[in-house]
Amino acid sequence: MPRLRVPATEQASTPRRRIGRQRGHQVAMKLDLTDRQMQTVRAAITILATFVIVCAVALLLWLLGSFVARFSNVFLPLAVAAIAAFVMQPYFELLRRRLRLPKVLALIAVFLSILVPLVAFGWFFGALVVEQLVGLARTAPETWTKMVEWAREHWPNAVSFLESNEAGQRVRDVLEGKEEAIARGVQSGLDVALNAGGVVLRWFGTIVAWAVLPVYFAFFLMTNPSKVLEIDHLLPFLKPETRQNVVYLVREFVNILVAFFRGQIIVAFLQGALFAVGFSIVGLRYGLVLGLALGFLNIIPYLGNMVGLGIAIPLALFQEGGGGLLLVLVLGVFTLVQMIEGYILTPRIMGDRTGLHPMVIIIAIFFWGSALGGISGMILAIPLTAFLVVFWRLAKDRYIDEWV
Repeated sequence: MPRLRVPATEQASTPRRRIGRQRGHQVAMKLDLTDRQMQTVRAAITILATFVIVCAVALLLWLLGSFVARFSNVFLPLAVAAIAAFVMQPYFELLRRRLRLPKVLALIAVFLSILVPLVAFGWFFGALVVEQLVGLARTAPETWTKMVEWAREHWPNAVSFLESNEAGQRVRDVLEGKEEAIARGVQSGLDVALNAGGVVLRWFGTIVAWAVLPVYFAFFLMTNPSKVLEIDHLLPFLKPETRQNVVYLVREFVNILVAFFRGQIIVAFLQGALFAVGFSIVGLRYGLVLGLALGFLNIIPYLGNMVGLGIAIPLALFQEGGGGLLLVLVLGVFTLVQMIEGYILTPRIMGDRTGLHPMVIIIAIFFWGSALGGISGMILAIPLTAFLVVFWRLAKDRYIDEWV
């Protein structure tokens, strides 16, 4: 049989290919890693990826906080109206389906259900609330003076220490010879006072922004806010599994948000009523207005209790007829209301829908309050934190366990 001749170029290239394969095999052999080394590489990659993600999230939060702080007069009323619409939607649908009311009449009934109790409360208790507010503001300087005198009387060594220690001396050293700087500060204060017109305009803009909140609320309620959850058709560019995960996260966030605010508003209202009754019974001055204010502040968990202790304790000690006994009674009211809230109200009304430890809740309030610029971040702290917990569980089950 005749032999097939291989061209000279192919004969020359064949040994080169063999040598290349051998070298590639040797390199591959050199890159062979043990199990421990592979674990180390994976851990290093995971740490690096985590660091990058944390930096990206921190940058995103900073940008988001700056944006929210800049346009808070626009977005905060919208957010409050949307949350209120989600909270009131079951009642709105009940009026429409059970009573078969048209949308407009059902909307009017919702507004009346909110306004009538407020007007009735103002009619019966408005004068008392205003009187106590004015009295509280009027006696605040007197209470502060009594606190200072009490501190000087009972802790003279501490006061003299604060007046004579290095810190006090440093303050005096800083102030000495700074007359010109102080004068410039006073002048700048006068300039600010002269520019008060701008402040008035900003306040006017804030009032107008919040005045249209009922319009936002009516719009969201009439357009059925639950339709926001139907976002499947808006994500055709995602893979089916990814789209399903995104829809799941959005629904979980909205469900957590609605469940939290529906329950927390009721709990805060009942807490305010209990505080008002308890303070009035034990004889704390301005107990009604103080209790109602604490209940309102407790829409942000624990905020009302923290602020309330800072106000109620000095009042109990330094009001006319106050003292140690009244302080014990006021602390007893705080303890009793907190026990009722922790063991009866929250478990019965809210259950464990957020799944967050109380310490996590407190940290979350301060964190989101700083990240999103004040009160708006504090209001949304619990839903955002609960959503992050849900997001972490989903990411861990679906993605991280596969990567690591």
